[in-house]
Amino acid sequence: MSSETRLAFAHPSERAAATAPDGPLDRISVRDHIVEVEIGAFQAERGVTQRVCFNIVVEVAPVTAPLDDDVDRILSYDRVTEAIAAELAVERLALLETLAARVAERILLEPQAMRVFVRIEKLDRGPGALGVEIVRARADAPPAEAAADTTLRPELVYLSNAAIASPHLKGWLDQLHATGSPLILCVGAADVPAPQVPHRMAQRRIDLLAIEQNAWVLASRDPRCVVVATRTELDWAMKNGQTCVWAPSKIVLDSVEAPSAQPRDAVALAAWFAAGFEAREMLVIGAELPAESSVPLRAMDTAQETL
Repeated sequence: MSSETRLAFAHPSERAAATAPDGPLDRISVRDHIVEVEIGAFQAERGVTQRVCFNIVVEVAPVTAPLDDDVDRILSYDRVTEAIAAELAVERLALLETLAARVAERILLEPQAMRVFVRIEKLDRGPGALGVEIVRARADAPPAEAAADTTLRPELVYLSNAAIASPHLKGWLDQLHATGSPLILCVGAADVPAPQVPHRMAQRRIDLLAIEQNAWVLASRDPRCVVVATRTELDWAMKNGQTCVWAPSKIVLDSVEAPSAQPRDAVALAAWFAAGFEAREMLVIGAELPAESSVPLRAMDTAQETL
């Protein structure tokens, strides 16, 4: 077996040693860290957990000052496992590649981390381990300014069906745009009843799709409204001044902590979503306010022209 082939299947620590850059670097490693998590792109992987194994090696700049046996002066193993836990807690992911890249990026935010090798393997999807391995260096990481918290706090507006059909809709959107805040619009299902089935998970998907159909109805009413389904799309849209209409299926189904609100209670579902995006407030036009919300709530009647 050639050395290249052997290294392709070797532990990340061996690959790190074989490809070490000029100059001394220390290494810390976390081996065979197994977590049960829901992950995967296939339908059979939804609603179930599977064992995922992490092997991570971090090359760190040597500490030049005396350590004095002080844990605060080194990059702790805990920071590596915390990076894994933090990324798993953000949202349900379909791809190991996405998870590996996010874990690597988070580790490289640590000042001492110079290069990181991340190997992630699914242990329960076949007769062997199925996985990916990536290498990222500090030069690949976003600059400190980009890594800083740049969370945008949107204005979230829930529109009832009467509000969607209202002749005041354009005027409301004009007023909302004038505030300069990122804008996300949420809707419920149309008044036409959705199909009913006895299977709970199937019904949940049907109800979510009914909301998405109505999102497209709203988008057809004003060209500024763009239907978006993922956090990536929403983040980009908010940073670029685009008015979003939330299509909820992907974010709801991929959520690590599923909302207690059902799709049929669309206002409560929108409030859950507003909390996740740390909205400035949630304006509800033409519907009753949800029973509880962690973001400020404001109600408005569809007869009102001024917000």
